[in-house]
Parts: sequence; C-alpha cells; structure tokens
Amino acid sequence: MSEKKFILDLPLKVVLTEEGASHFISHKKNLMRFRLADNVEEYGISMEHFSPISVQNMILVDYISKIETSMPEFVSHRQEIMDLSKVIVYSILYKQFDRQIFNALIQCDCVRRYNRTNPGHLIDEKTNIPDKQLRNILSFKDNVIQQSRQTILEPIWKSIMANKDYSPEEKNVYLLMTEKFLNRLNLLNWYIITKFFKAEGFHQILSAIRTALAEYMDKSKVAEYISVMVMELALNCENTNMRKIARILYQGIDNADTLIYDPEIRSKIVDELRRKHQLVFLSWKLGGGSASIGKQGSLNITLYNKEDEFQEVKESIESKMSADLNKRSLIDFYRQMPEGEEGTDLGLYYLSYLDDACKKVNVKFESLVNQFTSSDLTVINLKFSF
Repeated sequence: MSEKKFILDLPLKVVLTEEGASHFISHKKNLMRFRLADNVEEYGISMEHFSPISVQNMILVDYISKIETSMPEFVSHRQEIMDLSKVIVYSILYKQFDRQIFNALIQCDCVRRYNRTNPGHLIDEKTNIPDKQLRNILSFKDNVIQQSRQTILEPIWKSIMANKDYSPEEKNVYLLMTEKFLNRLNLLNWYIITKFFKAEGFHQILSAIRTALAEYMDKSKVAEYISVMVMELALNCENTNMRKIARILYQGIDNADTLIYDPEIRSKIVDELRRKHQLVFLSWKLGGGSASIGKQGSLNITLYNKEDEFQEVKESIESKMSADLNKRSLIDFYRQMPEGEEGTDLGLYYLSYLDDACKKVNVKFESLVNQFTSSDLTVINLKFSF
C-alpha cells in the first residue's frame, strides 16, 4: 500500500490552490514564489522530508494543485518516487469515491422520501452543514457508525476471503483497502448513512456503497502501474542525459552505457549534470478543485528532460507550440528510440500493461510526447481521468 515508508525524502515544490494558500497564510506560514519546469511562476510551499499521509490529507481537502520534483538522477530515489506517485493516485481515487457515494446517496428512495416530508432540511447537492456541526452530531453516533461499517463490509470481506485467485497477501491488501476507502468518506456522507441506517430502503444505500467499493478497488490497481511507468520514463530521461554527458567527458568512447553503469564514473556524471543544471523534472497536476466541474478526477503527469539553455530556447512550452515541435504518442516515442537503448522493450511492456489496466476499469488514459529538435528536449505527458 501507499504508506510503506513513514517519511519520504524528496525535494518537492507544492503549488497550492486558493483554499490551500488561504489556509497557510491564515496559519502565518509564508508562501514561496518559485518557477516551475514549464517556466510558469507559482506560489506554494517546498518540502524536503514529509509524510505521505500529510500530502494525502492536503490533496483530500483540495489544498494542492500541482507537485513538482527535479533531480539529475532518480534511480537513487526510486522507492520514494513510486510511493509518492501512488499516494497521489490513491488520493484522487478516494476523492472520486467520496463524490460518487454522495451523488448515489442523494438519489436513494429513503433520502428522497425524507426530502419530500422535510422541505426545510433538504439533503441534496446544495446541502452545506459545517464540519464542526457534523462532528458534533456524529460524536453521539459512534455505535451506529461501527454497525453500519460492519454491515457494509461483511459480505465484501467474505467474498474477498473466498476468492481462490487471490494470494493471502492480496487478500490482506484488499481487506485493508476497503477500510481505507470507507475511512476517507467525508462527514456528510457518514451523516446520511447513519441517519438512514435501518430505515426502510436502507438496502439501496448499502447496495450503492458496495457497488462503488468494488469499482474503486478495481480502479486502485492502476496506481501501481502508473508508478512503475513514471519511474521507467524518469530513468529513460536521466539515462539520455547521462549518455550525453559521458560522450562529452569521455570523448572517443564508443559505448557510453559501460560508463553510466560504472558507479564511480556515474557519480562524476551526476555531479556534472547537477553543475550544468541539466535535470529531469517530474510533475503531477491534479484535477480542478470544487470549482472546476468535470475536471476533479483528472491527473496530468509531465516529465521534462530539461537543459539550462532551454529557458531561452522556449519562453513557455505550452504557449509556443512551434513548427520545431515533434508531437507523437508515447508508443511512437519508444519505437523510435535508438537501437540498443536501455529499457525500450520494458517501456513498451509497461505501457501496454498500463493501457490495458486503464481500459478494464474505465480510466481514460492518453500519452503524448513533444520533442523540440533544436534542443534535444523531451516533454512527456500522461493524462488520466478517473
């Protein structure tokens, strides 16, 4: 699962939403102004050591709009990058699940019946009960919350335990995951569940939650594939940079690969990349907050393979899609890599797995590569809609 390591060590630039910025400012925290890989200036906070759960909580309350990290090489941070990627994907899934549950609950007959007889206290998309008030109401319903959780989960747990295709480890992961999705439901959803627990028609609420749980447990399998794909792409970018530097530092050597896999030479190459500020940038742009309808479940992962002089070459990648630009799919990008480049087959293999996994669980996925021929620059985009 995503919280294997309690603290992750990665240099992050975290761009805040308006809600996030207001929260930090009201808590007397100064925001930083920084320039991102696409040359846009943003306000936010930076982190070097952080707990995955703190990032997750900020995403769940719509405080984060983008996360970016950059390094000359990612291989030494492999696990951290994959863990962070999974945390981000799970957070989006938790939010989508929560939204879907609310939309399903307000359509249930028992809620509609209640609305007809209580027009002054409607439970619908406009309902806005402050969290403090909800916490107070729910604090007296601990017993009902536990009972309803048990009622929701029991048949799901039984079917997980009875499934002969799952290994014991997988069973544990799925059991834990069902709880995690329920734990991330917001207070208003629990208010509705406990209000109608054992009321006539509650079976409809049960059915809606169980159906969504099954759907999102399936969708969550995609998180693993995305993290592997992101890591694979980052490694490809860093190896391209390393080969380039190796050829400059050790002229006349035919096979740069022998150099970049020699630990001593590799560390010299990494130092040179750092000195030249030739870094790989990786960013996760999260779907719009409460304001941007229809975009909430989107995630855009971008990799920039960037050199210092690129700043002058392109003022902004997004605004100037010049004729110098070669735009194609990620599959073409892999197929057109020079012969013998490390990991080409592996990349295609991961990509087809990711593509299949997304199709199976109704997650939209597209990948594009922009290449700027004048500067050897590569910008890879992975777009997901959960």
